[in-house]
Amino acid sequence: MKVGLIDLDDTKKFPNLALMKISAYHKNKGDEVEWYKPLNTGYDLVYVSKVFTWSKDYPYAINSKKIVYGGVAYGLENKLEDEIEHHYPYIKNTAYGFLTRGCPRQCAFCNVSKQQGTISHKVANLSEFWQGQREIKLLDPNILAAKDWKELFKQLIESGVQIDFTQGLDIRLMDQEKADYINKMKIKKIHFAWDQYDLSIYEKLKEVRKWLKHESRQLRVYMLVGYNTSFEQDLDRVYKLREMDYSPYVMRFKNYNCKNLKLPRGHLLNKLARWTNNTTAWFSSKTFEEYLEKS
Repeated sequence: MKVGLIDLDDTKKFPNLALMKISAYHKNKGDEVEWYKPLNTGYDLVYVSKVFTWSKDYPYAINSKKIVYGGVAYGLENKLEDEIEHHYPYIKNTAYGFLTRGCPRQCAFCNVSKQQGTISHKVANLSEFWQGQREIKLLDPNILAAKDWKELFKQLIESGVQIDFTQGLDIRLMDQEKADYINKMKIKKIHFAWDQYDLSIYEKLKEVRKWLKHESRQLRVYMLVGYNTSFEQDLDRVYKLREMDYSPYVMRFKNYNCKNLKLPRGHLLNKLARWTNNTTAWFSSKTFEEYLEKS
């Protein structure tokens, strides 16, 4: 069988994990798999995937006997079959995957709990998607809320390779024991989140910082802006994160049901993101005003 793959999301940060699993699954069955080429003929099956609702649909007719559309942008109920979901996706040098799924937080700006459930639960051991690669990028939405977090952290420690918690650890669930486990890992990057102007999160970040033995470059805090905070509150969070020796990463809110997503050219939130999200700019300018003068 000839299988084609179409990834509609314009992102170079992460590979499309679902398509990587689908590719490995079909190759193991002896099928021919390739990125879809419109001038090629003879496709028996084409998978079209997108995660983000703002990604544009494929604009041309797809030449295939069967077409499967998948990814949460095509509906929160879209999930891989178990046989494919638990298939090893070979990605050179870096392992991407989920140890847990689900999140109890149910934040209004996030669809994870709607798509994956409100209970964080173990879905895989590390060996399911890591086979000796030099780096592990975890995509878990809330691993600290899972009852199996300790067992999974032990697996990460035993791997001995660099760990990147890409989707953030729930700072509200951090304690000294969890920090001790993290300190035993070979950490590339940890992400926390301070999504709303809640000063209890500030106090928790301050407490946790004393436990973690990492440089600020390794400790990034996702900071949602453009949702329900003022620019003054956004800037205050940025300065508080610098004060605590974290590195902020500004995330501009995108309405999943809105097609007009781009902020106007020169918008302050765009400038704030360019300052905080670029490590060179962040460490060379101590204040937003100083950054604006240099840029």
